[in-house]
Amino acid sequence: MKAAAEIGIRASAPAGPVDARRPPTRAARIRRTALVFLAPAGILILVLVAYPLLRVLWDSLRTVNLVNPSVTGFAGWDNYRTVWEDGDFLPALGNTAIWTGLSVAGEYALGLASAVALAQPVRFRAIFRGLIIIPWVIPIAVAGLNWTWMLTPDYGILNIWMVKLGLLDAPYPWLGQMDTALLTVTFVNIWRSYPFYTLSLLAALQAIPRELHEAAAVDGAGAWRRFRVITLPHLRTVSLTLVFIHIVWTAINFDFIWVMTEGGPLNASETLPIMIYRYAMQDFDVGAACAVASMSMAFLASLFFVYHYGVARRRREG
Repeated sequence: MKAAAEIGIRASAPAGPVDARRPPTRAARIRRTALVFLAPAGILILVLVAYPLLRVLWDSLRTVNLVNPSVTGFAGWDNYRTVWEDGDFLPALGNTAIWTGLSVAGEYALGLASAVALAQPVRFRAIFRGLIIIPWVIPIAVAGLNWTWMLTPDYGILNIWMVKLGLLDAPYPWLGQMDTALLTVTFVNIWRSYPFYTLSLLAALQAIPRELHEAAAVDGAGAWRRFRVITLPHLRTVSLTLVFIHIVWTAINFDFIWVMTEGGPLNASETLPIMIYRYAMQDFDVGAACAVASMSMAFLASLFFVYHYGVARRRREG
């Protein structure tokens, strides 16, 4: 009886402290696992992107010289003032706008035309689709040097052909004249970059249901009307993405212009990336170079936000 009473007392005694923490839910475990896998990529982004970006912004406000490290200190807005007072800044800004605008417009127009042509049921279509990618896979340095040789007035093959065809009276220095240097490099850039547009737009064209074109043709819509009403709306998302990406890529492109003209003659083809190089590697003024880079980043970032919020607003309205 005594043992039974002791057992009853122990059974009726209050239990010890209960752990109020609940085990993590499945969603929480998945979230933690995802964070663990994303942590290396996040650290890599911080090291390779965030730190250099913040360093550029900080150096744009300081006096930094590559030749004389003792010349240092906080400069405030003096580097930006130096850039604005530089007589080559506004021409370089204008050249950057011309170079970017003409390149992107030409690449898109040529890429769209070639994509529409390659989407047609013609013979040897697969071969043509393979050949059109060749300009884009050629390295920029190789393409730039080849075009420079072909455009040389002394022995350039293009000048020789144009003279024999009667298009020119004498060989013309396309890269040596101030009014043609930038336009010539822009043309070469269009020639190399438009295949990327072609492949992207061709993939979007093949995703358009054929029944839409057939139904429109039955209703009496012509080829141009079908292209305007059916094809172009289906290419809108891909087109906006391509144009925005290439605006950024072209605006910061350094290789093509440097390989072909080095910004000459007399800075006629100098763009902002070339100007950054001259400040940093020729004048050794890293602060002014970072100031130009910061202004370029600010402009491109504003384009990104305009594009992002424009797309978001269209989605909400849709």
